[in-house]
Amino acid sequence: MKTLNLGILAHVDAGKTSLTERLLHDVGVTDQLGSVDAGSTRTDTLALERQRGITIRSAVVSFVLDDVTVNLIDTPGHPDFIAEVERVLGVLDGAVLVISAVEGVQPQTRVLMRTLRRLRIPTLIFVNKVDRAGADPERVVRAVAEKLTEAVVAMGSVAAAGTRGAHCTPYGSADVAFTDRLLDLLAGQDDVLLADWVTDTASLPYSRLRRALAARTGRALVQPVFAGSAITGAGVDALIAGITELLPTVQGDVDAPVSGTVFAIERGPAGEKIALVRLFAGTIRVRDRVRVGAADAVLVTAVRVVAHGADMVASAVEAGHIARLWGLTDARIGDPVGVTLERAGADRHFAPPTLETVVVPARSVDRVALHAALIQLAEQDPLINLRQDDRQHEITVSLYGEVQKEVIQATLADDFGVGVTFRETSTVHVERVSGVGSAVEVIAVAPNPFLATVGLRVAPAPTGAGVSFRLGVELGSMPPAFFAAVEETVRRTLRQGLHGWEVPDCEVTLTHAGYWARQSHSHGTFDKSMSSTAGDFRNLTPLVLMTALTRAGTRVHEPVHRFRLEVPGDVLGTLLPALTRLDAVPTATTGQGASYLVTGEIPAGLVHALERRLPALTRGEGVLETEFDSYRPVRGPAPGRARWDNNPLDRKEYLLAVNRRVGGR
Repeated sequence: MKTLNLGILAHVDAGKTSLTERLLHDVGVTDQLGSVDAGSTRTDTLALERQRGITIRSAVVSFVLDDVTVNLIDTPGHPDFIAEVERVLGVLDGAVLVISAVEGVQPQTRVLMRTLRRLRIPTLIFVNKVDRAGADPERVVRAVAEKLTEAVVAMGSVAAAGTRGAHCTPYGSADVAFTDRLLDLLAGQDDVLLADWVTDTASLPYSRLRRALAARTGRALVQPVFAGSAITGAGVDALIAGITELLPTVQGDVDAPVSGTVFAIERGPAGEKIALVRLFAGTIRVRDRVRVGAADAVLVTAVRVVAHGADMVASAVEAGHIARLWGLTDARIGDPVGVTLERAGADRHFAPPTLETVVVPARSVDRVALHAALIQLAEQDPLINLRQDDRQHEITVSLYGEVQKEVIQATLADDFGVGVTFRETSTVHVERVSGVGSAVEVIAVAPNPFLATVGLRVAPAPTGAGVSFRLGVELGSMPPAFFAAVEETVRRTLRQGLHGWEVPDCEVTLTHAGYWARQSHSHGTFDKSMSSTAGDFRNLTPLVLMTALTRAGTRVHEPVHRFRLEVPGDVLGTLLPALTRLDAVPTATTGQGASYLVTGEIPAGLVHALERRLPALTRGEGVLETEFDSYRPVRGPAPGRARWDNNPLDRKEYLLAVNRRVGGR
C-alpha cells in the first residue's frame, strides 16, 4: 500500500491540533471529536499539553484514505518549540500549513512557509476558523499571495464568513473565473500547457488542468489554498479530497537495504529508550540487527507501527512507514538507520537557541536527580544543549524562549518529582578567531608535565564552516589513538573559548607530535611513567590549544535578529529614537499609505524589550516580526561566561605550580 507522511504545521493558536482531530473524526478513526479546550485530543497526550492547550511534542497518528496509508504528524505551533518541527521536516512527504482566517499570516507562518518552500515539500494551505467573528478568508488569501508565495490558487469560496453558519463550496469545472485563474497560474509554469492554450483552448479540458495542478503541487511549485473550520467541519471534506488528489504518495522498496532516520526519542514506562524511525527503504524485523549512526549494529527487540489510529505491536516495519523501535539504546535524534541517504531534510532549517539559563534544584539533595532528568529531556530535545559546571555545581540549558522554560520546570516536577527554579535568562554568544596563533609543548621539556609533544596552529574559518582539524605531521609519526585523542580534545575544548563562549568556526592544524613508546624496566611490566598514553595527549592538548587561541585572539559575537515593523505614520518620529536606544539598526523605512514599514537588525537579547515597549510606542497598532539572522561583533566590553569542565587556563596554572614544586619528571 502507498503511504503519505503528512505534517500539520501552523503558528500557535491557528487551530492545527483541532484540524488534526477533525481529520481523525471525519475519516473514522475516532467516534468523538477531540477538543483542545476540554483536553481530550488524540495527539496532545502529555498532561502539560492538555493543561496549557498547546502542542509541545510532535505526535503521530495514522489512517487510511482510499488505498493510501496517511501517517499524520501534529507538530507544535509555538516558536519556543520550533526544534520539534525541525526534526519532523526530514521525514515528510507533504504538509498542510494552517492559517487562522482571523489573525492571518503571522511571523511563525512566514518562517514555516519559507522552510517548506526551500525544502520543496509539497504543501496545501488551510485557512481555518472561517466561522469565527472577524474572519476574512479572502483577505488572508491575498496576504498569503503577498507575504508567503505568489503561486497560490483558492480552491473554493466561503459564504457567511465570520458566523457559525459559515460554509464552503469547492470550485469546479463550471466556475469559469476559477478555471481561468488556474490556467493562468499553471501556464506560467508549463510551456507545453501554454502552447496548447494559445493554439487550441479546447484541448485543455478541466481534467487535464487538475492533473497539471496535482503535478505542480507534488513538485512544490504551487500551493493550493482550502478554507473551512476545524470546529464545525466546514470545508474539511474538500481538504481531505485535496490531500488524496494533490499530495504525492510513496511506495518504498521493501527489499532494498535498510535506510531510515531517527526523528524523535521517547522513554517507555520502565525508562527504556524508544526511537521513532521513518523508514525510507528496506524492512526491519524484530530480532534484526541494524546499524544506527556510527555505532555497531544493535538488536531490535520490539516494533510498534503507527496504523489505523493506534500504536500497534508488529513483527516488522516496511519502507515508507513510521515505527517505534526498542533496542536502539544509543540512538540519538538525527541518527541514520542502516544505509545513509542524502536528503534535504537532514540539514538544519531553523536557527539554534540564542538564550540560556541556569537550572537550580529547589533542594540540594536533588542535584543528581536533576542532572539525570535533564539528560533524558536532552535526548528528546538535543538543542537544550545541557552543560554542567563541575566546579560551580551548576547546570545550564539552552532555550528558545520563556514558555519553554516554564514547560521544562513543569515537566521536571510532574514527571521526575524534581522542583527547580531558574536564574535570569541570558543571551548565548559565540567567539570567532581574530588571527593566527601557534603554540607547542615538547615532551620532557619544562614546564610540560606530560609524556607528549603537541603543537597546534589556530586560524579563522568562514562562518558556518565549523571546526576543521588537519594534520601538519606525518600520519605514521605516532599511533592513531593518539591522533584521535588530540582531535577529540580539540573539539571538546573549543566549546568554551577565551571568554567562555563556543568557538564554532576555525581551522586547527597539528604542527608537532611526539611520544615515548611503550617500555618497561628490565624484567618488569609496562611502566606508564616511562610510556606515553592517550591520557597524556588529552591532558596536554587543551593547554596548547588555549595558548594558541590566546595568541590568535578571539572576538565575542552576539546573535542578531532581522526585524520587520509596521507602524502608523505619525509615530515614526518617536519610534526611531527608541529603536536606537535598544541598539537596533534600521536599514530601510518604506511608506505604505498612512503607515510605514521599518526593517533592520536588533540584538537578540533586546527583542523582548522591544516587544514590551512597542504597544506604548505605537498605541497598540505596531506589528513586529523578528527572525534570527546572524552573529555580529559585540560593541563595547565583551561579555564573559563562567568556564566549566576543568577550565584549561586554570588547569595549566595548577599544573605549572605542581611542576615547579616537584621539579618535573
